[in-house]
Amino acid sequence: MTAPATLSSPPRHLAGRPLRIAILGVTGAVGQELLALLEERAFPVAELRPLASPRSAGQTLTWRGERLEVQPVGPEAFEGVDLVLASAGGSVSRRWAPVAVAAGALVIDNSSAFRLDPTVPLVVPEVNPRAAFEHAGIIANPNCTTILLTVALAPLAARRPIRRVVVSTYQSASGAGARAMEELRRLSRTVLEGGEPVSEVLPHSLAFNLFLHNSPLQPSGYCEEELKMLHETRKIMGLPELRLTATCVRVPVLRAHSEAVNIEFEEPFPVAEARSLLAAAPGVELIENFEANRFPMPTDVTGRDPVAVGRIRQDLSEPHALELWLCGDQIRKGAALNAIQIAELLREPVPATSPLGGTA
Repeated sequence: MTAPATLSSPPRHLAGRPLRIAILGVTGAVGQELLALLEERAFPVAELRPLASPRSAGQTLTWRGERLEVQPVGPEAFEGVDLVLASAGGSVSRRWAPVAVAAGALVIDNSSAFRLDPTVPLVVPEVNPRAAFEHAGIIANPNCTTILLTVALAPLAARRPIRRVVVSTYQSASGAGARAMEELRRLSRTVLEGGEPVSEVLPHSLAFNLFLHNSPLQPSGYCEEELKMLHETRKIMGLPELRLTATCVRVPVLRAHSEAVNIEFEEPFPVAEARSLLAAAPGVELIENFEANRFPMPTDVTGRDPVAVGRIRQDLSEPHALELWLCGDQIRKGAALNAIQIAELLREPVPATSPLGGTA
């Protein structure tokens, strides 16, 4: 049976009762993290429907002490579902998100499929929470590096306008999925045993190596990942003319991304004031000890929620600019946690304003 074109309108809010939730792409790294976070955060779930491709259907998983069988995604999979948490890739989301919406579900999508669609809100709850309530059935979860960056930029931009951002990312294997993480483990053992690492998942071995991000290069000379950071940051922060340039690098870290960020403001920004704002900002943890030369590391945030920020300092070459370093768990805040936080946000009243002072 094929779902009718329209069964009901997706809910603007998710408040009032436990929800029937489907996780699309449940067997992947982000899907597994979504499962864990729903349980860890005691999200009100009336029914959990694990969905994946036909090749993964039939697998079993444990959630809240119960054994659940993974179901194949199909037209009937979304019937009666309130919320779909999708993390199965852009082509899968483009095919199935409209079907889920037609069945009356709200979709929070972790792929790039809808991020730059002007009719779809792109949301980081600490930055533009009000935008989440302007959906028409689909809310997009931003790129992992963009989420981490905007969590740090927002409290500073709320105090002084940003003129330009220069960012270099150091992205872990988890950004390419569970198979890339396992490949890094395997090839690292190969190198330590004196063998020649041969990569099958990534284009080059990450074992004791790094390389520029392998997303497709564009005519501008930037790769797709770098342009995602530009366009998504502009949309999330409501700054369509923001000047931002990024260089994205894959590094031999299993999980958690790092970023070196240079932020130029319209006027000088005292370091002590910036440090105070970041220390108090939602979703941020300040890790900074200049005497001990101790600042955020991927191991500080692996399996944890906050974006760790530190080494905040004056740019010696530009009096209007600050430098900072940040780390965040790519699977968690960079993907699954942000999606869960959006769902939690929609169970609350609509915020009057965004942290940036606007209504978007």
